[in-house]
Amino acid sequence: MTFSLMGPEEDHDAQSTSGWRRGDDGRMYDDEGTDYYQRFTRGEGAGRGGGGRRGPGRSRRPRWVPALVLAVIAVLVIGVGYVGVGKLRDRFGPGEDYAGPGSGSVVFQVAEGDTASDMAPELVDRGVVASSKAFLSAARKDERSSSIQVGFYPLKEKMSSQQALDVLVDPKNQVQQKVTIPEGARLRDIVQRITKATDFSTQEVAGLLAEPSQIGLPAAAGGNPEGYLYPATYVVTPDTTAKSLLRQMVAKSVQVEDDLDLAAKARAKNLTVEQVITVASILEYEANRSEDYPKVARVIYNRLANDMPLQLDSTVSYVSGRSGDVWTTASERDSDSQYNTYKNQGLPPGPIGSPGQETVEAALNPAKGSWLYFVPDFATNTTLFSDTLAEHEKNVAKPKEYCRTHDSC
Repeated sequence: MTFSLMGPEEDHDAQSTSGWRRGDDGRMYDDEGTDYYQRFTRGEGAGRGGGGRRGPGRSRRPRWVPALVLAVIAVLVIGVGYVGVGKLRDRFGPGEDYAGPGSGSVVFQVAEGDTASDMAPELVDRGVVASSKAFLSAARKDERSSSIQVGFYPLKEKMSSQQALDVLVDPKNQVQQKVTIPEGARLRDIVQRITKATDFSTQEVAGLLAEPSQIGLPAAAGGNPEGYLYPATYVVTPDTTAKSLLRQMVAKSVQVEDDLDLAAKARAKNLTVEQVITVASILEYEANRSEDYPKVARVIYNRLANDMPLQLDSTVSYVSGRSGDVWTTASERDSDSQYNTYKNQGLPPGPIGSPGQETVEAALNPAKGSWLYFVPDFATNTTLFSDTLAEHEKNVAKPKEYCRTHDSC
């Protein structure tokens, strides 16, 4: 077996029968006398190109090829390195960030359950911060970021992540208005409070109150929203509408009624839900202490049971619009309104204000007693109760004398 130093297609023996001859010196020559070894080993063969010690038939590579290959490899290495460094920077670095407090205005909402990771992409989408990485990097350094409160916050476009975070972690920065409805507030007062504290117009609020179905008024109200806008403090955010605010007030009232099982308890006392709410609303005006609410409720039920007119100044002033004292004039008491309990027997046709939970519970659970009369004692800030008219008249003299000598009545 022989081994060729050439390629399989350029074997010496294969060439020996094609124009080659052996000289006296033992070397192989072609017809022109060229030394075989000189031609193919030293690259001097005609038409072969070559250079270097290459076999017959191989072309010599240009000298610039290796340099080109090295250049391409260098470019690839540099490119891969740049991408790699970029990825490392994105993954472990602080990320792109804006500088300064920003400009413009963006109202940003933090929803229930939102974490810094939830907020970051939305802040980027809204143009507040430059990257999620920068915001999350700032959040990781501030433990307050784990307890950002639900609400709306005033941010700006192109803020630094730290400054955006500083706004979000302080609940005092929330964009909101508050409407506080006190116990006993009447419908006309509630409308004024809403329009004063918000941008809602009187026409808009009053129009909604005139359409019970728009505000979710329960059937027990009989289409009358008085007494069903629960007294509490309500937060008005940028997405709150007049309709949603009123519906929230009504829903709160209904929820309290459900919590107290009001419908069942009212039936047990042969009362309707509307009657209980009406009694409770009267208590808001006729007493001012927790211990007196159940007693005044007992007086009301006792007088109803004895077919006596209630003779309540609070129901008369509801119609006349009087406020600031507990008295009424003879002219006011002469009104033909159904709310005039001096002229009409029984309860007025509906609530005279929005009762709180305490007075509703007192209306459901009146104190035990035989009282038929009561009157406030301003000197002691209490209520005086009596069983007879004579005793009552003596009690009435006390607040009258107090008001004669004091400007507070």
